[in-house]
Amino acid sequence: MSDKSKNGYLDMELLRFTTAGSVDDGKSTLIGRMLYDSKSIFEDQYEAIREASEKRGEEYVNLALLTDGLRAEREQGITIDVAYRYFATPLRKFIIADTPGHIQYTRNMVTGASTANLAIILIDARKGVIEQTKRHAFIASLLKIPHLIICVNKMDLVNFDQEVYDNIKKDFKLFASKLDIQDMQFIPISALLGDNVVDKSENMNWYEGSTLMYLLETIHIGSDLNLVDCRFPVQYVIRPQSTEFHDYRGYAGRIAGGVFKPGDKVMVLPSGFTTKIKAIDTFEGEISEAFPPMSVTIRLEDEIDISRGDMIVREGNVPTVGQDIELMICWMNERPLQVNGKYAIKHTTKDARCIVKEIKYKVDINNLHRIEDDKSIGLNDIARISIRTTQPFFYDKYKTNRTTGSVILIDEGTNETVGAGMII
Repeated sequence: MSDKSKNGYLDMELLRFTTAGSVDDGKSTLIGRMLYDSKSIFEDQYEAIREASEKRGEEYVNLALLTDGLRAEREQGITIDVAYRYFATPLRKFIIADTPGHIQYTRNMVTGASTANLAIILIDARKGVIEQTKRHAFIASLLKIPHLIICVNKMDLVNFDQEVYDNIKKDFKLFASKLDIQDMQFIPISALLGDNVVDKSENMNWYEGSTLMYLLETIHIGSDLNLVDCRFPVQYVIRPQSTEFHDYRGYAGRIAGGVFKPGDKVMVLPSGFTTKIKAIDTFEGEISEAFPPMSVTIRLEDEIDISRGDMIVREGNVPTVGQDIELMICWMNERPLQVNGKYAIKHTTKDARCIVKEIKYKVDINNLHRIEDDKSIGLNDIARISIRTTQPFFYDKYKTNRTTGSVILIDEGTNETVGAGMII
């Protein structure tokens, strides 16, 4: 590969997407089909799963075996953990998070979906919109995933009937009208046979829309990031103190919002001191502007006392600074959430502790009603709570910035992540 084509590959836009659906809706088969039809797997990989399928007495090549890597997943024919897969077409690079369909693995779906630009929700054409479909759509809307593609799968098992597809589309739209979903599209597919996955289906001439792969390659994701509110959480202070870089002092981290340029006037939180950006460095050298989700080192004109967990922002555009925070929380642990419970909390690059002051309500995922008389929050429950942190956080609402608007709660005794929170 020449340097030019290598750089072309590196410069390609990256789309992160997640798959969700109930058990046996065909998520792993769909991903296997996409990898196979887009020529993203090697012949020997294909041969290995062809042989494995034959040994299991299956009539067809089981493409789901490409993604279900754990032995327990293969034996039970289910996905347990989030499986990440990487592939590229001439137009884009992709990271897929294949997430489990079982109710008890909802927390794994939250993990896989938290950084996604797009979610594919699979619906079995024979079963229609079921409880898990609603649960996944609700989580996708809660996590503010900008784009949703609803794939009505197994159309081959309902004779590619347009009426079945239209009814499912109508049912889903009715439920989704209560959710905050910005962009939603529907595609009838057969992951097993490949209809409308990479190639247009000859069995569904009534469907005039795009194939799934075409949508993934062309959907516009450039405006999904917040390029207005400048947010740079400091992760690390770089002081090489070598002869070559004797006076170098830079602040490394990943840009969480906005566009930063040398010469910009900035403010440092929590001190409130202002200064200007002297230069922005990357591994390749200095750059003229930086935007999310780039990892960079910012150098400032004045020497200010800055440490990990501080944030560089614009003077006239400051996040909320506070210790009392309202969250929607997805609970991820068998031990229930405790009122007055103390937890470690992580927000961008800042670590602190917090206390849960109040559980306001939990959400009934089937009808989106608030349950106010049952405040017990167990594994996979979603609830609204209020917390108080031991030190001020610099945060935005989750709907304006998914990075500065999210936190995780950690059990201090076991060091397990017990909750993922979206700031309201």
